[in-house]
Amino acid sequence: MSFSIAVVGGGPAGLLAAQRLAEAGHRVTVYEAQATVGRKFLVAGHGGFNLTNAEPLAAFEPRYGPTQTRFAAYLAHFSPADLRQWAADLGIPTFVGTSGRVFPLDEYKPAQLLRAWLKRLQALGVTLKTRHRWLGFVGEKELRLRDDTSGEEVVLAPDATLLALGGASWSKTGSDGRWVPLVEAIGVATVPFAPANCGVEIQWSEFFKTKVGRAPLKNIALRCGDQQLRGEVLLTDYGLEGTPVYALTPALRTALAHGFPAPLLLDLKPDLSDAQLLQKLGQPRSGKSLAVFLAKALHLGPPVPTLLREVAPPEATATPAALAHLLRQVPLPVTGLRPLDEAISTAGGIPFAEVDDHLMLQRRPGTFVAGEMLDWEAPTGGYLLQGCFSTGAWAAQGIAAWLTSATA
Repeated sequence: MSFSIAVVGGGPAGLLAAQRLAEAGHRVTVYEAQATVGRKFLVAGHGGFNLTNAEPLAAFEPRYGPTQTRFAAYLAHFSPADLRQWAADLGIPTFVGTSGRVFPLDEYKPAQLLRAWLKRLQALGVTLKTRHRWLGFVGEKELRLRDDTSGEEVVLAPDATLLALGGASWSKTGSDGRWVPLVEAIGVATVPFAPANCGVEIQWSEFFKTKVGRAPLKNIALRCGDQQLRGEVLLTDYGLEGTPVYALTPALRTALAHGFPAPLLLDLKPDLSDAQLLQKLGQPRSGKSLAVFLAKALHLGPPVPTLLREVAPPEATATPAALAHLLRQVPLPVTGLRPLDEAISTAGGIPFAEVDDHLMLQRRPGTFVAGEMLDWEAPTGGYLLQGCFSTGAWAAQGIAAWLTSATA
């Protein structure tokens, strides 16, 4: 039996759900407030278009933190391997990079994948209606939308609805969080949005900002509490950014909630043991300046000497033992996270307590939720897109099952 299904939101979660439901023979219409679908999907590809990650599921699932039990089911249903096969079916082959991240082959750009995807959706009979903004619920199953081109408002009565409106970062792509009061109006609880995968703010001196500007620190480790990550970071005029910083956002956010600067510690030589580090720093300085000595003994050039002077007193570099201790844990007093709209993703949204095992709203049978509208977060590296795809596929399965049971 064929049913009519409204998908509100034209991002990865909504479009994949639309594809799955159309493949099952249902009549699907996607409503998107922007002029085109997939805007955040395209923006995500600007810094390297990694679709997912090739690490084993046993390591993949914990990336979703407190929600990993939920995501174990979603990932089993639509796995990273399934995502790669999905791309291949669209004519977009992928490869695994050295970090485990999965990318389309170099000659394929995000826009090409999206075009191939939209062509597939069209062939399946999926209707796309852009510039249609969701205005809220009506009655037990109806939706109110506005055609922003004509200004006309319409009320729809689909057999089932999927909401996939995104989080609240990169609002220019449509993820503006304006849906929150619309779901709260029917009693659905929400968790306030918070920045995830974002840069952090450090109150550098004017001298430091002028002298250093933007400068990378490579082959380092960052630690916040009992969490430590390796990689590369970038010193900026406002603070610090980079993949290890992004991955530590949840821990930093928790620490900042106490009202004090968050303790972020930088290890400038994580490949050396404590003994090796001390041995290298035990070489005679012979009157060399700190900058010259660090460059010769440890190949630590600019901006390291300026950074050490910025965050530590002179006595912290006075002896080999003191300098070794400092290089192992350079204190970076984080005073805040970057604004919500700058974040790559957001925490917050609809908590899982508000949906059933099929991602259907407890308070509105027949209405399902997927993607970043749900309260989950994950680091960059393919986990964000995979999470959106997997929840979209899971919700599509839930919609199909609910429709079948409702008419049995």
